[in-house]
Amino acid sequence: MMKLYIFGSCSGTEPMPERHHTSLAVEINGKLYWFDAGETCAYTAHLMGVDLLSISDIFISHGHMDHVGGLSNLLWTVYKLSLVSNSVPKYGDITVHMPNSKTFPGVMTILSNAEGNYNTSYKTLEKRIAEGVLLKDENIEVSAIHNNHMPKSEEGWISYSFCIRAEGKKIVYSADIKGISDIAGFLEGGCDMLFLETGHHAADAMCAELVEKGYDVKKVCFLHHGRGILYDYDGVLEKCRKIIPNVTLCNDKDILNL
Repeated sequence: MMKLYIFGSCSGTEPMPERHHTSLAVEINGKLYWFDAGETCAYTAHLMGVDLLSISDIFISHGHMDHVGGLSNLLWTVYKLSLVSNSVPKYGDITVHMPNSKTFPGVMTILSNAEGNYNTSYKTLEKRIAEGVLLKDENIEVSAIHNNHMPKSEEGWISYSFCIRAEGKKIVYSADIKGISDIAGFLEGGCDMLFLETGHHAADAMCAELVEKGYDVKKVCFLHHGRGILYDYDGVLEKCRKIIPNVTLCNDKDILNL
C-alpha cells in the first residue's frame, strides 16, 4: 500500500495559521519520492515521523517560492540527520529533478555556505525535467507533462505536472496549472487519485469541469489552497461534494493511503 503525506497545503498567500506552502511525498516500500518543497516541509515531515533518510528523488514542478522555498532546508535537514545518525540516505545519492537551470545552483550555493558547508558523503544530483518518463525504478514510474502556469522561456518549458504509476494505481499531481486542459493527457483513461491545485481556481468549478468532460477520477484531493478555501473551508467542501462525492480538501500533516 502506498502512503501519501501532505507536508504543506497552502498556496503562496501571506502566512496562514497551521498551513504551509505546497509539498507532498509518496512512500512505497519504505522509499520516499518527494514532490515540491514549500516552506517547512522538512520540519513537518520529521515531526510526522517520516524518515527523511529514505528520500530517493525530489521533483520540483516550477520555480515559484511556494513550491521551492523549502528545498535548501530539506536537503540540509537530510544532511544533518545523516550526521546525527552516523549514516547516509538509505537509497544512495539524492536526485533533484528541476524544471529550470537557475534554481538548483542557487540552492547549492546556500548549502555550501551553511555550517558544515554541506560536505556530504553522498551526492546531490540535478536532473532537468522534460516531458515523458522521468524515473522508473522497482517501485514507481513518474512522468511529466508541461503546463501553462508559466510561459515558455528561452530554455523551454519551466512548469510541469506529474503522473505517478505504482502498484497498479495512477496518481496525477497537477501542481499549478492554467486549467484542467493542461493535464488532459494524464486524465485520459481516468486515475485513482488526482491532486488538484485551487490557488488559482474555484474548487467547485473544477469539479464541475471534471464531470462535464467525463474524466473518471476516483478521488479528488484539493491542495495549494487559495483564499476561497482558506476562508470558507466547510462551504467549499460542501459545494464540491454535491458534484463529486469523493472529494478531500487536504490539510497539512494529512496521511492518505492508496
